[in-house]
Parts: sequence; structure tokens; C-alpha cells
Amino acid sequence: MDETRPLLQGARLTAYEAARRGMAYTLLTDNAAGSLFAAGEVDAVLVGADRIAADGSVANKVGSYPLAVLARYHHVPFIVVAPVTTVDPGTPDGASIEVEQRPGYEVTDVLAPQMPVAGAGGGVAVAPLGTQAYNPAFDVTPPELVTAIVTEEGVVSPVTAEALAELCARSPQVTSG
Repeated sequence: MDETRPLLQGARLTAYEAARRGMAYTLLTDNAAGSLFAAGEVDAVLVGADRIAADGSVANKVGSYPLAVLARYHHVPFIVVAPVTTVDPGTPDGASIEVEQRPGYEVTDVLAPQMPVAGAGGGVAVAPLGTQAYNPAFDVTPPELVTAIVTEEGVVSPVTAEALAELCARSPQVTSG
């Protein structure tokens, strides 16, 4: 599992849950995924979703899109696992998903356990003072890179707007916009 920089949710949360359930796992830096693909060590990529647009575009933690590109190049399934309520029929496509920009200090500082106000120095600077940082919380993966979307209501594969609409129509939990 990827560490998921800069807030390390993969290391702090996903690894914790895997360990708690006795699952086998290995933590890797976000940038190490490519070498595992190249070595033939990846059988499938599983990610969650914060939102799925009506066309099947998937917004998830930043770094998901590059994993989807790697998966496509290496002919590895890229599978999104999320509750059906993550599907937002009112969001037509990935371009309609607003991507949150996080504070730059999350990238320029090594975070302390309780980071105070942005730039207030609760961490240790690892970049020169005044360095600007691009820090999106999410990225959007287009549906053509998604092998399947798996929900408690069923699986959509191939991922198309029509198949996703059919899944949503079967679920009383999904409402439009």
C-alpha cells in the first residue's frame, strides 16, 4: 500500500487497519510504485473513491491517477472499491469535480503530530523558506483507465455512464445531484 503523501493516510490509517485485521501488507513510498509494476510485482490496483461522477470518472486521494496510468501501461486491473453512495449522478464528469488544494506547509514541512496553523512551524522545514507547493488533496482518474467499480450493489465493468446509471437506478441509496 502507498504511504499517501503528504499526510501519510496510507501509512497511518490503511496500514493500521490492515494490521488490525491481520492482513498481509507492505508499505511503500508513493514514488516506488512504478518500480514494482516494472518488476511484474503488481497483480491489481485497488483504490477507494471520494466521488464518482456520472461518466465513471473517479476522484480519490492524489496519486490515484498515476497508478491508473501505470496499471494501464502494465496491463494490470485498476479497480475502484467504494460504497454506491459515492456515485454522484449530479456531477456529469471528472472536469466537474472541484479538487481541494491543501496548505503548502504539508509538503514543505515534515509534519508534527498536531500541526498548528498553516505555516506556523509545528513541523520541521524540509524546503527553503518561501517555497511554493502544489498540494491537491485529490486527483481525478478518467473512466477509460478504470477496469471496474465495485460497490455493495454490484460491479460495473466496463465503466460507462450507462452501466453506472443502471447500477444507481437499482439502488435506493443514490440520489441525483
